[in-house]
Amino acid sequence: LAMTDFAGPLAGIGALALLIALAVDRWCGEPPARCHPVVWMGGALGWAGRQLQVRSGQKQAAGPDFKRFWLGALAWSVGAAIVFIAAWALQQALLVLPERLGLIPGGVLAALLLGLALKPMLAWAMLRSEVLAVEKALSPEHGGSLSAGRERLSWLVSRDVSQLSESQVRESAIESLAENLNDSVVAPIFWFVLLGLPGAVVYRFANTADAMWGYRGSRNGVNWEWAGKWAARADDVLSWAPARITALLLALISDGVSKHKLSEEAHKTPSPNSGWPMAAMALALGVRLQKPGVYVLNPSGRLPEPKDAASAQKKALKVVVAAFLCAQSAILLIAILNS
Repeated sequence: LAMTDFAGPLAGIGALALLIALAVDRWCGEPPARCHPVVWMGGALGWAGRQLQVRSGQKQAAGPDFKRFWLGALAWSVGAAIVFIAAWALQQALLVLPERLGLIPGGVLAALLLGLALKPMLAWAMLRSEVLAVEKALSPEHGGSLSAGRERLSWLVSRDVSQLSESQVRESAIESLAENLNDSVVAPIFWFVLLGLPGAVVYRFANTADAMWGYRGSRNGVNWEWAGKWAARADDVLSWAPARITALLLALISDGVSKHKLSEEAHKTPSPNSGWPMAAMALALGVRLQKPGVYVLNPSGRLPEPKDAASAQKKALKVVVAAFLCAQSAILLIAILNS
């Protein structure tokens, strides 16, 4: 889509739209929940998930549960098709404006509206503020405590945080920053460059569906092992390239991160993708990051300190800037190739 939609003079619309989206994210943050497309997706996925579980029955199959799998796949596909068509229709309507009104003001208006539509798919400012809030909650200088840090971390992660030490709380926050740097910034930008607004929207739908359905075994008394398998695998596929790009950018803006070491550490996590940005961040900071009983990244590294949270933020910001510059270059290259 974007490879042809943003060809020629329209390339400037895509490039300007991305700049506007990041600027709005930086200065305005997230839109209200009632106006947030990702919140709408979450609500729809929650409803669909309840319907899916009701229609697949209470009894769990002893082996592979193909009924739950295909119902989950169908529900995911219908949802993805709806958001794709809606985003495509909006983008097509906006790209007509330059033809009808001229590049100025039509092109500028199209870029502004497209940027505003793209913004909810990006969440760098919210991610940054939430991770900083965890560190502040831990800090005695700001009236914080371990229990406050655990409570704030629970906003970011779905794991049990009640037994985590101060170091483990900080490790989890840095891990979340690295993982969501891909999910909330690099991957949506990647798919926007390739497929325009529909690409970014479908990616966020897939990522949200994975967060809500993509569990092994039971969650809150509901078994998602097979019902959520399609959602989990779809997110794995769509995140594969962006996760490695995120890790590469982190390695490039840091000193002494070996590609061989990065690959070795990244493969320690159960996820085929999240280990890459987390391992890159661990190596870039020289710290150990772990999920107790699951993995330890950069085991020879030191325990994270308060200063590492700030360093992680700075490195993540550099990755955001690098991803933006790479995206602008890619849009320009695609426009030249399609001219």
